[in-house]
Amino acid sequence: MNLFTDMTATHAAAFYVGLLIVLMLGLKMYVGNRRGKLKVPSGETHPEFNRATRVQLNAVEDVPVLMVGIMALAALNMPTWYIHMVGVTLLVSRILHAWGLAGSSGFSPGRLIGTAGTMLVYLAVAGALLVHSFVPPHG
Repeated sequence: MNLFTDMTATHAAAFYVGLLIVLMLGLKMYVGNRRGKLKVPSGETHPEFNRATRVQLNAVEDVPVLMVGIMALAALNMPTWYIHMVGVTLLVSRILHAWGLAGSSGFSPGRLIGTAGTMLVYLAVAGALLVHSFVPPHG
C-alpha cells in the first residue's frame, strides 16, 4: 500500500489543505516572533517588522483561494496525481516565497520561484476547474 497513490482525491486535497494550514500557522508565529524580538507595539511600523508581516500577508492573498480550488478539484473527482501535483507545487512555492521575502525585501530567487510556482498553480487549478466543470459525472 502506497500512502500517496492509494489516497482518494478528497483525501489528497485534505492532506494539502492541512499542510497549508500548518504553513499559515508557521507564518503567523513568525510574525508574532518578529514583533516580540523587535519590540514593535500593535499599530506601530518598523521596516523589518513590515517585511515580516508582508511574508504572512503574501500567503494570505493566495493560499486560501487556492485551498478552495484544490477542494473543488476533489469535488470534481480529479485524478489524485493532479491534486498532489498542484498541492506540492503550491506548498513548496509558498515556502520558497516566504523564505526569500523574509531574507530580503529586494529580489531573491526564493521570491521569484515562489511567485512563478504560485502562478502556475493558479493556472492549473483554474484551468482544470473550468474544463472539468463541463464534464458529465461518471456513472
